[in-house]
Amino acid sequence: GSDSESRIFWIGLVVCPVLWVIFAFSTLFSFRIKWVPVVIMGVVLQGANLYGYVRCKVGGKTSLKNMATNYFGRQFLKQALSKEEES
Repeated sequence: GSDSESRIFWIGLVVCPVLWVIFAFSTLFSFRIKWVPVVIMGVVLQGANLYGYVRCKVGGKTSLKNMATNYFGRQFLKQALSKEEES
């Protein structure tokens, strides 16, 4: 039924960013520098995707934790983007 489908959906949604984070670490430790921006974008996009769905599921209740996560996410993005421009 729809219950198992939604479970599969949420598992996939959570597993993808985790896999990207694993890729990120393996890329950093194997010094494949040219792949780092690709992996970082993958992590950011998958994380944003997960965040969006969680926000929809939980509802529009903006708790302090959500605001903090959002803030740090934005700061991280700003830093990542400014680093991209410098290189």
